Amino acid sequence: MPDFELSITICSWNTQEDLRACLSSLEAVQSEASFEVIVVDNNSEDGSPDMVAQEFGWVRLERMSHNLGFTGGHNHALAIRKGRHALLLNSDTIVHEGALAKLLEHLRKHPDIGVLGPKLLNPDGSLQLSCRRFPSPIAALFRNTPVGRLFPNNRFTRDYLMQDWDHSQPREVDWVSGAAILARDELMDKIGFLDPEYFMYCEDVDWCFRSWEAGFKVVYFPTSVITHAIGRSTDKAPNRMIGRFHKSMLRFYRKNMLRKVAWPFRPFAFAAATLAVGARAGLFITKNKLDDLKRRRMR
Repeated sequence: MPDFELSITICSWNTQEDLRACLSSLEAVQSEASFEVIVVDNNSEDGSPDMVAQEFGWVRLERMSHNLGFTGGHNHALAIRKGRHALLLNSDTIVHEGALAKLLEHLRKHPDIGVLGPKLLNPDGSLQLSCRRFPSPIAALFRNTPVGRLFPNNRFTRDYLMQDWDHSQPREVDWVSGAAILARDELMDKIGFLDPEYFMYCEDVDWCFRSWEAGFKVVYFPTSVITHAIGRSTDKAPNRMIGRFHKSMLRFYRKNMLRKVAWPFRPFAFAAATLAVGARAGLFITKNKLDDLKRRRMR
């Protein structure tokens, strides 16, 4: 039998203050469930691992000699866990009272659920749209692009973000955010952990896609609430993260969506997707560089 019902895995890279707040929130709810916490530190330079060792002795700390990425860090923790199920948690999250108990209770009652995602809130208390439909090339064309700004209420973005409902009730969804994602042990036994080909980004989309293909449901469960401050690690290297995000988008499309295209047209579809993703990434990187140049001129 597992030592715990739940293993909470946290992958951290230079987020000392956020990580301290996250672990403090977990320490406050230790009575809710039988769980362990594993922090995988991806060679941080801000003193994060020493802080964990000194202030949170009950946490299992794994110090990495190099950055394994989001996927590599979590997969390392999942492989050594002593809990039955696993909750992958970002270091920039705050777990609310009752969140863990409610997630586990719902998972026990519904053995057909493979992945369960809580409601995520922004630090100001507003709703974070953390459950979505699977991405499509046309949604990518409209989301956070000049085309999208020309048509801010376009149905493609609304459909992708599931803005057609208020996110107040549990619901089966295509995928939930990897910032807080609970995975059943039977699912991991059947399909494995996160795909290591994703350094970071889209690994959650891919895991949920594989869950559905394996016959397990993916469910958004807003009764459980966690606060998430988006991008605290990735903001430290924005252009590198843009490149990695779009590389992961292209991998997801090639791995899971391209097979839906008739065989004679697949090379053309992949070439078009590659060009579109490259152009989208280039647009964001160019904008960041121009914004940075403007800031320097204003100093």
